[in-house]
Amino acid sequence: MRLIILGAPGAGKGTQAEGLSKKFGIPTISTGEIIRNALRQGTELGKEAKQYIDRGLLVPDDVVIEIIKERLVQDDCKNGFILDGFPRTVPQANALDKMNITIDKVLSIEVEDEKIVERISGRRQCSQCGATYHIIYKPSKVENVCDTCGGNLIMRQDDAPETVENRLKVYHEQTEPLKDFYAKKDLLTVAFGQEEVSDTTEEVYKALGVE
Repeated sequence: MRLIILGAPGAGKGTQAEGLSKKFGIPTISTGEIIRNALRQGTELGKEAKQYIDRGLLVPDDVVIEIIKERLVQDDCKNGFILDGFPRTVPQANALDKMNITIDKVLSIEVEDEKIVERISGRRQCSQCGATYHIIYKPSKVENVCDTCGGNLIMRQDDAPETVENRLKVYHEQTEPLKDFYAKKDLLTVAFGQEEVSDTTEEVYKALGVE
C-alpha cells in the first residue's frame, strides 16, 4: 500500500502511521521526523528549517521535496510506504505526481481545533534523551522528570498554544485544500479522530477498508 495521511498537527497521524506501518510491513516516512533529526544534528537543512519551525511556519517546498525524493528511492519503499507530513501543499502534491509515484489512498484524520490545542500544548519532551510525554494522556511518574533518564521535561517551542494556533491557521490555509485535490482523483477517505487511540485506529481501518 502507498498511503498518504493528512490531518492537522496533533490529529494523531504519527500514531496511526506507526500502527499501519507494522500491520503492512512498510515504512512510515515522516518529514517532521527527518527535519527534527536535522535540527538535533545541526545540519544545514536543520538550520534552514529552524527559522521557519520556530515561527510555526511550513518548511519551504523545494527543501521538503528534495528530502522525499531521496527517501522514496531507498529499498525499503519498494513494497509501499506511508507518507506522514507530505505533501502539505498543492504544489507539493503536484511535485509528487511528477515523480511518477502511484498513490493508492489518501486518509484524512479529522479532529476539532480546540482538541488539537489541548493535545499539543500538553506534550512534554525530555531535554536529554528526547523521550515524549503528555500531561494528560502519558504523564511521567514524577512531574517534569523523565522516567527513562531523569532529565527535565520541557515544552517544545512549537508546542506552545500560540504557536499551535498559528500552525492550525497555516494548516487550514495551505494543507486543507489537498482534501479537494485528492477527492477529485477519487483517492480521499476520511476517519474521525476519537479520544482513545484504539477507537481512532478502528475508524482508520474502516476508512481504508482493512480488517
